[in-house]
Amino acid sequence: MAISISVVLLLLILAVVFLRNGALKLSHAVVCVLLGFYLASTSMAPTIHNGLTATADVVSSLRP
Repeated sequence: MAISISVVLLLLILAVVFLRNGALKLSHAVVCVLLGFYLASTSMAPTIHNGLTATADVVSSLRP
C-alpha cells in the first residue's frame, strides 16, 4: 500500500511539472499514462502495478 501511494504521488507531481512546463514529450506522456492507469483502476492497473513493483525490487537489490 505504501509503495502504491508513493508511486501515485510521484507520478502526479511529475505530470503536473511536465504539463506546466509546456513541453510534453513521449517520456512525459508515458508518466501521464501510468498515472491514469493507477487512478482509473482499470483491469490493466494490477499488471502495471506488479511490473513496477518487480522493477522496484530489482532496482533496490542492486548494489553499486
